[in-house]
Amino acid sequence: MHIEPLTPSGFGALAKIDPTLHGAGIAAFGKANAAALRDALHGANGLLILPGLVGLCRTPDALVRLSRLFGDEVEDYRETPMARNHIHRDAGEVFIVSNAAPSNRQPPARPTPPRLADGGLPVSFPHRRGWHTDQSYRRPPPDISLFLCVRPAPRDQAQTLYADGTRAYAALSDAMKARIAGLEGLHAKPGTGRSETAIRAGETPPVLSPLEQPQRQPLVRRHPVTGRPALFLCEAGQMDWLEGPIVGLSPGPEGEGAALVYELMAHFTRPEFVHVQEWAEGDLVIYDNRCLIHAATWFEADRHERVMWRTTTRGNPGALYAGEAPNWRPAPTNDD
Repeated sequence: MHIEPLTPSGFGALAKIDPTLHGAGIAAFGKANAAALRDALHGANGLLILPGLVGLCRTPDALVRLSRLFGDEVEDYRETPMARNHIHRDAGEVFIVSNAAPSNRQPPARPTPPRLADGGLPVSFPHRRGWHTDQSYRRPPPDISLFLCVRPAPRDQAQTLYADGTRAYAALSDAMKARIAGLEGLHAKPGTGRSETAIRAGETPPVLSPLEQPQRQPLVRRHPVTGRPALFLCEAGQMDWLEGPIVGLSPGPEGEGAALVYELMAHFTRPEFVHVQEWAEGDLVIYDNRCLIHAATWFEADRHERVMWRTTTRGNPGALYAGEAPNWRPAPTNDD
């Protein structure tokens, strides 16, 4: 295995292994080199890319086995409310992200304008929307996700953007670091009527069950492995814009909390902190939700089918969450 930096800044690493390995061989290789892979991930601020692992695309179970190297638990989506058409029929731990049937998940709209003046791809908020970290509306939130390209869209479409929360935090002014120290964001599950768009439209949020309540998360998380602080927040679709988005600041889209989110997200997604992933079949991206955010981009879904598989691990969210039971799981009964 050869590991090299992805960018001169140190964000991201590229790990090249034998692309002719079949799925089981890739999983076995990963197990034999687990410590090196984890070290590479943490050393690159939470972004590790293994290109061309086409053998994984035919063996979802091998992806699950590889995922277990990065967390105590790999989420089984069959035990969640996720619609079954988004779950792999042969591996309940695999979430299918695809516009193809039966998933029928459509890509985000193109930003306006779709390109920068120099022809480049917009990456920075608020020109680019949709920035988030997986399942931040849960406590404890997840650790690491593995994202595999099974069937790509044409190149220069359907990129995934990743932003480095560690370097973004380090680049904040001392005054901003002092301002956000101890602050918490209020995160809400998409579809619960608390997004910025829903609140601006005057929609009445539905009554949420105890398992759907918005969750507080620190704006700055200290990574449990590296010890490095990183920004930790999302934007319009995954924060609570009714009672938040920042706990203790005036709420709503015109409040002080909203202004702070916009300021931090514009900084977080500056081009120097962003990696643009162009996908090819078999590319695997391992990313750490504890210290980076990501965003999907548009592709011609009426002309091309794109299929991605994702797994998510948990088990080491950090000392802040020590002893917390998962808020999204029903409490055990006396009969359990």
